[in-house]
Amino acid sequence: MTGRVQASAGELLELVRSRRAVTRGALQQATGLSRATVGQRLDRLFRAGWLREGAGGPVDSPLGGRPSITLEFDDEHAVVLAADLDTRHARAAVLSLSGEILAEHSGVLLVEDGPDVVLGELGRWFAELLEKAGHGAQMVCGIGLAVPGPVDTETGRVVQPPIMPGWDGYDIRGRLAGALAAHTGADAVPVLVDNDANLMAYGEQRTGYPDCSAFVLVKVSTGIGAGVVVGGSVFRGIDGGAGDIGHIRVPEGAQALCRCGSYGCLAAVASGGAVARRLAEAGVPAASGSDVRDLLASGHPEAVGLAREAGRRVGDVLATVVTLLNPGVLMIAGDLAGTPFLTGVRELLYQRALPRSTAHLDVVTSRLGERAGLVGAGAMVVEHLYAPERAEERLRALGV
Repeated sequence: MTGRVQASAGELLELVRSRRAVTRGALQQATGLSRATVGQRLDRLFRAGWLREGAGGPVDSPLGGRPSITLEFDDEHAVVLAADLDTRHARAAVLSLSGEILAEHSGVLLVEDGPDVVLGELGRWFAELLEKAGHGAQMVCGIGLAVPGPVDTETGRVVQPPIMPGWDGYDIRGRLAGALAAHTGADAVPVLVDNDANLMAYGEQRTGYPDCSAFVLVKVSTGIGAGVVVGGSVFRGIDGGAGDIGHIRVPEGAQALCRCGSYGCLAAVASGGAVARRLAEAGVPAASGSDVRDLLASGHPEAVGLAREAGRRVGDVLATVVTLLNPGVLMIAGDLAGTPFLTGVRELLYQRALPRSTAHLDVVTSRLGERAGLVGAGAMVVEHLYAPERAEERLRALGV
């Protein structure tokens, strides 16, 4: 950005938020702007309530002279709403702009009941959570939603989701914004939607592995999906279909019918739903990945054996993923993310992948657990709303 005299207030905000420049002098040096121009643009950010003086006191200025007051992003001027949908339950929260969860709720919510019912219920949850957190609806700057299906992020609509009947092409943004408004009387706010594995990967990478330039998270629950973060950004492919590894065909599944309508998908033989089905056929009560998770937690021997077998099948596919992407971290998350499954993954992954591909690879389990999708959804909203160009648009809309 050095020498770009047209640097906007939004770009100054980005420098402060990223901690690359936290004093007026450092901002002058980074942008080439004059002291007066930096002051004018910072004034806009102060009037919007987006910046504040740091608590650390004055620091030496890179331009010499008197010590400068540090600047920091004010993460208390607004809140974000986030929700993470699974097939049979959901989790919702109010988050600060720095990602702290201020209020949280989880409960049964069946995605098969359709978007109108599910999103309407989320609107009610959000209203209750705002009251619990002690914030009015006018504090909400945006909503982030994680869903278990492929998403066109330009439109916020899911595209041919195998396990979300009735959701294909539905106007999620409009319905969820309307549901919040109906329960709180608030004006419509921006709604961003993405795949759950993408947002879990984003949340985990940002909070636990910020220096990892190639990060892969695999979620194994009712279905199987992967989120990929490269260079700090989610890699989605050209239309949101990247990471859909659950529908890679595998020889062992030739006779297994997947929920997408095809035979032979990895998800049909190695997902939490597939393991639950095999347990049920053996007389063990299990209907979903969450049931398998409970059986694994109790050490049920048949569940443990099937989870390890599922891990081996997923590990075989992940050998190709690791060879292609050469990630530094491969994280296993979801209902099956425990020792038996992880052991199975490692067995086949290290057997099938070239040593060069795994020499600097860490295979780990989730750090954030069931909150990963919420944290990722919240971060997605903040990064979108306070990106330089969008920040300028919002400042103008505020009349600042």
